[in-house]
Amino acid sequence: MDKNADQQHPTVTVDPGYAHGQLARAFATALSHPDAATRSRAEGRLDRWRAVLAGMKDGSLRIGTRAPVAGLPVWVTPEVLHGGFASGRASAEGPLQPYESEACRVAGIPADRAALFAHSLTEAGLAGLWELLESGRYRVTVPEEAALLTVAWLVRAGEQEAALELVAVLAPFADRLRFTPPTDDGGPAPGADAVHRQSVTDTVAALERRGPNQMVETQREALTVWLPFSDELLAHWLETAGPDGRVLRHDPGPEWHRRGAELLARYRLLAAANPLCGKHRNPRKNLGILRSALELTVAGQELPPRLAGLLRCAAESMVRRRGLPGSERHTALRRGQAEQAALPSHHALARLLLTRLAGLPRHDGLADPASVLAPAGPAEARQYGVPVGTAFPAELRRPVLAATSAPVETLVDLGLVPSAEVLAELAPQLASAAEADAYRDGALGALAAANHRAFAGRRSLLLLGYARQVRSEELPWVRAAEAHRDAGGGELALLRRLGGLAVNAFPGTILPNPLVRELAALGRRAGLDAPFVEELAADIFMGGFTPKYLAAAGVAADLLGGTLYERYYGIDYAAVRALPLDESAGGRRSAASAGFSALCRERTGRTGSSRSVADNGTVIEQAQILTTHNLATLVGPVGVTSVDGWDVLALGAFTTAARLVARAERLPRPLATVKNAAFAWRQMVFHLSLCTPQDRRAVLDVLVADHPARLAPAVAGLALVAAGGEFEDDGTAGKGSARRLLGWTVGPHWLLRRP
Repeated sequence: MDKNADQQHPTVTVDPGYAHGQLARAFATALSHPDAATRSRAEGRLDRWRAVLAGMKDGSLRIGTRAPVAGLPVWVTPEVLHGGFASGRASAEGPLQPYESEACRVAGIPADRAALFAHSLTEAGLAGLWELLESGRYRVTVPEEAALLTVAWLVRAGEQEAALELVAVLAPFADRLRFTPPTDDGGPAPGADAVHRQSVTDTVAALERRGPNQMVETQREALTVWLPFSDELLAHWLETAGPDGRVLRHDPGPEWHRRGAELLARYRLLAAANPLCGKHRNPRKNLGILRSALELTVAGQELPPRLAGLLRCAAESMVRRRGLPGSERHTALRRGQAEQAALPSHHALARLLLTRLAGLPRHDGLADPASVLAPAGPAEARQYGVPVGTAFPAELRRPVLAATSAPVETLVDLGLVPSAEVLAELAPQLASAAEADAYRDGALGALAAANHRAFAGRRSLLLLGYARQVRSEELPWVRAAEAHRDAGGGELALLRRLGGLAVNAFPGTILPNPLVRELAALGRRAGLDAPFVEELAADIFMGGFTPKYLAAAGVAADLLGGTLYERYYGIDYAAVRALPLDESAGGRRSAASAGFSALCRERTGRTGSSRSVADNGTVIEQAQILTTHNLATLVGPVGVTSVDGWDVLALGAFTTAARLVARAERLPRPLATVKNAAFAWRQMVFHLSLCTPQDRRAVLDVLVADHPARLAPAVAGLALVAAGGEFEDDGTAGKGSARRLLGWTVGPHWLLRRP
């Protein structure tokens, strides 16, 4: 019995209705979305979902199996759509990539994958692969791209038999899949302990998207061109003012008319050269009134009474608001506006940053982002037209800092890892470093690390019959090199490190599935008997749980028996321990734990056979309660501890729950946020259960004294149980004044009622 088996669905027929629904949504988006790029992406999804339905109909797609695409073995990385549906294509197929075409050209062979595969096995081809292995200047974007490099390493290591066996496995797909990696001229990989959220390539792409801001440039044009010109026009008209300051009191003479004509000629030149701002063309704006009146006057025409009145009003309002041109008040205003207009544009500063990034390794992070963000030097100031010492604004600093390469703890402290989801994105980088250290040969270790990072991007399939997802150790090239791998302690240390970060840095946040899968893989590699469980999707849940969920509940029972957690959630952990870990089904072992699945449904208080999403959610939540959704596994078998104390984590989880409840009040569809608030609340109860009695009382005093009104019943319920009280069977007490907080409910949630 595999306690680490992935949770999947019992053997049922996959309903094509889901695919039809996705097809309809893609069609609607492709037809009506206002953004052209979004329509284009939707058209691509439309084609892929059409292929899914066609493949399900003709049998070329076996949705629900580990090898869903006919003709492709289980180790091939499939293209997976939303919901775990395979599209019928492999991720490593499609037209030749530019690097493949170039390799064929250099080798003088046809532009064909089979020819490139054959060439790679020649003396010249192997020499090229050996050079890549030694230099490390390659990338593995899908696991298949590590295959031929593994063959080359085996040949060089004298493992000809293993190399030939691997070639025999790969050869039938040589014309379809790319087994050679793209080269990378960016330089060696960063330090083993350094991780980054995005690469320099991603940062460059973000900066390149920052073109000139139309609104900013329009404002700059107004400040530098049209406001000074309006001042000139106003000053010109004020020459016609009488002692009372009103214009049109006398005719200033031919010289005034001549200078007026020059102003109008310059206006036409300015209008042609500065097309962004259009206010000067508006006949109802002050500048338009001054200009149109001058045009008539210079042409020798008498101003109509209405225009003459508008002219007087415009001149008076401009003087009243800003002062006379040349006055101290007017001069100070224009000086400030000129300084604002002289500020360098974000577009110019982005181009300066792009120049600094140009010579750096593109596929790694930045070990020293501070040097990239240093103020502009004299030469740069001259080249980009910015003042010496100009600092970069937050909008440009952000994408550069996102590429910071440093230990993950440093990124957490800097606020660059704001959530457990982001930590999950970084976990494969750390795990790949541990994978590299496990191999005796450095080149093979680097290749294994690259393969691990690529495999971490493999999307999960929808599987039936409680089958498990493909694991990296099933890839033929990983198996071929397994004999050269040592089982060290690096995986266990990293498991504790990642698990400790997740628990301590993000109290109140559920562990996302990608992080759970990475932790489970580290546990397997370390030989640790530690069951990790995923968060299940309520819309496709079929009611059963694999044995690892019961194993995880057993771990929780050993840690939490007799604690506040057990009492608050009304758990009988002794009964959980008594459940059989696996059961016989028709003479063979069942992949499901029927007793645990029945217990979860029984705890919902619903006896019907409904399979609505909400009903499924209540069952899944009970499994999360019983297992603590990996917290007990991390604290128990893995050995994660609290850095600042369990009371600090409990308060952090409560803060998260309160914030989510406040957010739910503002959302039109708040149920998902309520569910997340219940996750945070459950983690708070877990942390409280590990506190000393004194610390627990102190935390409860804080909660009772200061909590959102909507959480008052939940706080009252927690205080009740902590004092030795109990809930009724429906999870309430005191006629509803105290409640157990759960996230899923069939019907309206009490947390969303007006307090």
